[in-house]
Amino acid sequence: MYKIQTNASGTRSIELSDTHLSTIHRYQLLDHLVGSNGIIDEGVLDRLKLTVRSLLSGESGSDHDLLDLCLDVIYHNNMKAYGLNNLVKLYTEWQSSHQEEASEPEPTEEAPTA
Repeated sequence: MYKIQTNASGTRSIELSDTHLSTIHRYQLLDHLVGSNGIIDEGVLDRLKLTVRSLLSGESGSDHDLLDLCLDVIYHNNMKAYGLNNLVKLYTEWQSSHQEEASEPEPTEEAPTA
């Protein structure tokens, strides 16, 4: 489980699981979300909510993981622009650590020589 802070004073937070982060990865929800200025504000959060809403109304509306992500994270009462900024940071760290794990070769057993 991961925890992101959703306000500057640190009194509110949201917990995320690996399933939430893998769902973000599967639907590429954070890719190209932030503009060229790199600022995450309420407009960016609204754009994310609209994107997820359109996914839910489409073919992927029956995806239980996407619905859980919406209820637990994106549409959570505590989610604000500050929390989305921390979510993007967490996702970037999570993604880089999972890419490193995937790129490591599996150890192979050597056959005994006679």
